[in-house]
Amino acid sequence: MGDWNMRVDTLSEEALRRLAEMLDNTTCGWRQLASVVTEQPRFRCSESELTSCSLQVLSPTGSPGRFLLARLADRSCTLAFLLHCLKRMNHQEAVQYLTTAVTEQIRIVVQPQSQEASEGSRVVLTCKASGPAGLSYQWFRGREEVSLGPELLLSPFSLVHQGSYTCRVNHGENWIFSDWAHIRFIRSVNSSCSSSLFPGSASGLRIVRQPQSQTASEGDTLFLECHAEANPPAQFQWYHNNKPMPEHKTRSLRIPCVTTVHRGLYSCRVYNFYHETWSDTAQVTIGPSSITDATWVDGPATDKVALMIGNMNYIYHTQLCAPMADVHELSNLLRQLDFKVVSLLDLNCQEMHSAVTEFLLLLDKGVYGLLYFAGHGYENYGNSFMVPIDAPASYTSEHCLCVQNVLQRMQEKETGLNILLLDMCRKRNLNDDIILQQGPLKVTANIVFGYATCVDAEAYEVKRDGLSNGIFISFLKQRLCEDEKITVMLDKVAEDMGRCEITRGRQALELRSNLSERRSLTDRIHNSDCPAASSARNLQWGIAHDLPKSRNLLFDCGVKVQLGFAAEFSNIMIIYTRILEKPRDVVSCSAQLTDFPEDLDIDLKKSNQETLVEAGSLLLIKENLPSPEVPSLYTRLRSLQRLKAELTFTVCLHYCYSNMDEDIQERQTVTVGKPLVSKLNLHEPRVPCCSSPPSSFDLLSLEVPESSSFAEALGSDLPASETSSTGSASTTWSYYSQTAVDSATADGPTSSRRANIPEESELFDCDAPKPLTASTSLPPSHGKDTKYKFSNMYNFSSY
Repeated sequence: MGDWNMRVDTLSEEALRRLAEMLDNTTCGWRQLASVVTEQPRFRCSESELTSCSLQVLSPTGSPGRFLLARLADRSCTLAFLLHCLKRMNHQEAVQYLTTAVTEQIRIVVQPQSQEASEGSRVVLTCKASGPAGLSYQWFRGREEVSLGPELLLSPFSLVHQGSYTCRVNHGENWIFSDWAHIRFIRSVNSSCSSSLFPGSASGLRIVRQPQSQTASEGDTLFLECHAEANPPAQFQWYHNNKPMPEHKTRSLRIPCVTTVHRGLYSCRVYNFYHETWSDTAQVTIGPSSITDATWVDGPATDKVALMIGNMNYIYHTQLCAPMADVHELSNLLRQLDFKVVSLLDLNCQEMHSAVTEFLLLLDKGVYGLLYFAGHGYENYGNSFMVPIDAPASYTSEHCLCVQNVLQRMQEKETGLNILLLDMCRKRNLNDDIILQQGPLKVTANIVFGYATCVDAEAYEVKRDGLSNGIFISFLKQRLCEDEKITVMLDKVAEDMGRCEITRGRQALELRSNLSERRSLTDRIHNSDCPAASSARNLQWGIAHDLPKSRNLLFDCGVKVQLGFAAEFSNIMIIYTRILEKPRDVVSCSAQLTDFPEDLDIDLKKSNQETLVEAGSLLLIKENLPSPEVPSLYTRLRSLQRLKAELTFTVCLHYCYSNMDEDIQERQTVTVGKPLVSKLNLHEPRVPCCSSPPSSFDLLSLEVPESSSFAEALGSDLPASETSSTGSASTTWSYYSQTAVDSATADGPTSSRRANIPEESELFDCDAPKPLTASTSLPPSHGKDTKYKFSNMYNFSSY
């Protein structure tokens, strides 16, 4: 039987690799092991260590499981405790393999010892090993094989025998080498009494490799080595700034994901039963040399831009509820962090391509770019696909947008940070057997993927009365504004999700990142070296969020009507009417809207309603609208991106005089231009342009509103929730750029849910003693204080 009290790293490299393969999964893998080993506090992994484990998937040969096993070995985790933890996880395959590996493991129990011998003496080197039956022994002097068997006899000893010897113990394909034994020739026995075993060392212990000073960046792995020759074998204790590091007692010091707290002086105490010595001192510098430089403290963002897409009303697939609330709440929080946010609901294939193209044009060197998508999706062969609302029943990649392709295009902009948050299913699409050949991604070390669920799993939403949230956003919104490195923040979200009983075993956040520096969503925006280019970016963002100005309409009967506008999303607008003045003899009066263009998506049954909820708006902040004490009528205009011409409609005034019973009507036609995102004409394919950016920009190429300033361009009625701080990065912006894929021809509609590929699970119930209502929606300033109670949910479904 093997020695279970040995450390984990005494296993062969092949055994460690096999164990790691068994732990590299999401259901019973390395994350579960990291949780179980906390039974002993010294094995608890910090958030940065767990992040480093996650990052291993970005390397072709990386393994989170192998990385975690190395961390446990550094803390002297025994094979017995590892087996105990695997049994607690009920990982039967790993338990069986580890038991077999340890039982058959070769372990040297008697090492050959260095000696000094005189001419004619008898020298015996011994090596004994435990393990399976039938072990064989080979002795080497340097690289030359000199003998077989567990003992090596040098007799009579002479000068030609002087040298370094080692023994290889073999069993089949497994083998292990002993320590080196150094045999030194001396002239006589007497001289050996005053001779040192190692030349130049009075202590009998000699350091042969010293730790080296080095510079590392935040997020890097610090690696220091101190090798020594000694008899008995040496032990090691590392010190940081003259303080012992209890968890580092091997000849190699390895600290993953370093931060500025790891800077300073490192040395190693080397000792055995008889002697002690100290290594040289190595100075370790973390981060830029001027760590207090404002550019490092404030963060590297030159601007921050976010594109939010929520697809709900699918033509041929299951309709969703959560994307509307998720996009709205996430948008409000990002605006608090100075992101320029474009929020869009229900886009078809052409519109999604165009929206991404316009988003890419807002990116530039140093800009933080964030893409959030909520809706149906799938993942094939490592590529993730976002499904438009017009995707046919049996859709394939040609009907969808590939996330990795979008990331490639983001990298071309030399962005400071690329964040992709995907709140969608990642099940396999059995209809799609095409393997997309994407070009290689650049090694930019600034990419963060936050998947709402794991590979081959579904993402869920919880339905409430009138309003729903996705599980991912329910937890993300509570952490989004924390001043943490984004990977640390997302790891905390993953932990929060892991504690949720209704999603345990169904949905778990997956983080993928190669982020090498501390980047946070809270990083401040630097002033631009090119103010004109920065103004161009602000102006273009303003164009996509330009609301019509409020106006007063005077009718022949003497009634004055206020016509106002508010944005709910970048492509959804609320128009409200209220009576400002009316003659005394007019007893009843209302102004209703009608005759809208066919391009727009308007629910006529919900138009001209007395409340926002009745009009279909559950989210708009009431501070942006007239006081509820003033009677108003609300109409909600959706799909502004499909508006092909200026928005024209009719205001129909209904009124009645005191001495008449008959209702009288007056009508006025109103044209308000192209509001919000309709100016970008997302319904049109983008014409090709050269891949290299132009050397200069031309503000005349922009469709500039009549207002002469950015503030005027946005209009006095722009809601507070739609404003953003002025950014500061250079860019060149035009309406049409890069080729977009034409919308695919949709298949005929079907009522069968099973037509949606990937197939989604049926709804299941959760207890709901107190269902939440739409009144729980809070303004942006209070978004992060919203408490989400899963005990109140009564309907739970997948995307």
